[in-house]
Amino acid sequence: MPQDLNAEQFTENLLTLQSPEELAKIQRYFKSGEGQYGEGDIFLGVRMGSLFELSKEFIQMPIPEIEKLLDSPVHELRTGALSIMNQQARNNKLPENQRKNLFDLYLRRHDRINNWDLVDIAAIYVIGRYLSDKPRDVLYQLAVSDNMWERRTAIVSTAYFLKHHDVEDTFAIAEILLDDKQDLIHKAAGGWLRQAGKSDRVRLLSFLDRYAATMPRTFLRYAIEHLTPDQRDYYLKMKNIV
Repeated sequence: MPQDLNAEQFTENLLTLQSPEELAKIQRYFKSGEGQYGEGDIFLGVRMGSLFELSKEFIQMPIPEIEKLLDSPVHELRTGALSIMNQQARNNKLPENQRKNLFDLYLRRHDRINNWDLVDIAAIYVIGRYLSDKPRDVLYQLAVSDNMWERRTAIVSTAYFLKHHDVEDTFAIAEILLDDKQDLIHKAAGGWLRQAGKSDRVRLLSFLDRYAATMPRTFLRYAIEHLTPDQRDYYLKMKNIV
């Protein structure tokens, strides 16, 4: 393994990609209230496309070095860490012990995964793929966590199962999240329900028949997005939205 595939070199390379224009764009975005970042987060102003390309160059970075990136208060460095983890986890030839190491790192350092973008980069392959042939109890533990990002991990991870038309956990975890107070959880759970409905439309409609009247509006709107106009109107009326 090359000696320079470490956190220090990644950081040096990342600093060359800083852009004042990109930083201003990020600051405007989060000033609008769209982001909910953790206290103390620092932004450098790096385009995500450039960051992901850099991460590909460091795809063989070892776990201890990835963890150093996760320790950083710089958001783009943690994004890079999770992008590297995601790319490693996508490798069909990755040994099982290395796949488990990625899974363990993600869960052990979930305190550093403090926004929707960080969850969404890696949860599907690092968590979902690892659990695809294993018991999934940990997802149900995450679904009732006090930490909203752990709850988001619970539902987002099920996207890997949906790729194989396995909808059971998506519906079960979405049901747990029905009373969640966070809009970013509603968006994820509703969106994943929508995807589950592509494999099992009957079950989606049954879920909506039972919960549409009481589920959060955003949750409902995301879940019904791919239904027919008449079906959408029906469920929206149950919620008294139209």
